[in-house]
Amino acid sequence: MDLNLTGKIAVVTGASRGIGREIVSALANEGATVVAGARSFPSDYLEAAGKGRIVTVAGDLLEEGAVQRLIDRAAELGGLDILVNNVGAVTPRMDGFLAISEAEFDETYSVNFKTALRTIRAALPLLLERGAGSVISISSVNAFLPDPGVADYSVAKAALTNLSKALSKEFGPRGIRFNTISPGPVATDMWFGDEGIVHTISSATGLEADVAKKSVVDAQGGFTTGRFTEASEVAALAAILSGALISNVNGSDFLIDGGLIKTL
Repeated sequence: MDLNLTGKIAVVTGASRGIGREIVSALANEGATVVAGARSFPSDYLEAAGKGRIVTVAGDLLEEGAVQRLIDRAAELGGLDILVNNVGAVTPRMDGFLAISEAEFDETYSVNFKTALRTIRAALPLLLERGAGSVISISSVNAFLPDPGVADYSVAKAALTNLSKALSKEFGPRGIRFNTISPGPVATDMWFGDEGIVHTISSATGLEADVAKKSVVDAQGGFTTGRFTEASEVAALAAILSGALISNVNGSDFLIDGGLIKTL
């Protein structure tokens, strides 16, 4: 299926690994030019990311000027059609709410919400020049499945989903679509890395890593598919939302969680 992305220009944040890296690859393989933003990139990034035109811009989006440098690079390439806000991080809070400091709340909110807020602000003038565009923000099931173990993360993702919905109403009439994707647990380093969530759970509970992983799969009534989502599956959904094949989708949130959420 041709997603009609040939010649489009995209910006993807949090692009160096995991979901972000897969989104860069998916968009580039569909013919888009992708400006990939991240704090740093591995030496083999461009080779491993796939075919197509990929431009990397290193910088921490929490630092002054970093967001504008990313958007300016897209402008230099000809403008902007697609923005994917993917920057995010979560720290399991095994000791509960009272152990989460206000500074930790602020940090989580900044990483998971304010980076997207700043990037959207910087990108909108270019998108409005086009008169059409797609903004996709990677949210989380925790936006509407609050968990005391990640209370700060849940709050930040709820804000991101709310912002996207609000902007879909304001800018939809001007051709700019805003949608969110809400993954459940995804098989990335965030979950399975040396400092990932499974490792944290294992260390805190004394469970073996495989048992800790199973406890995640079985939580909240369990994944009906019995497995974690793959980053490439999230990327495929983002690529479809980026193009014009379903251009009347605006203000929507898309679950990809293996059946974790059981409610309507």
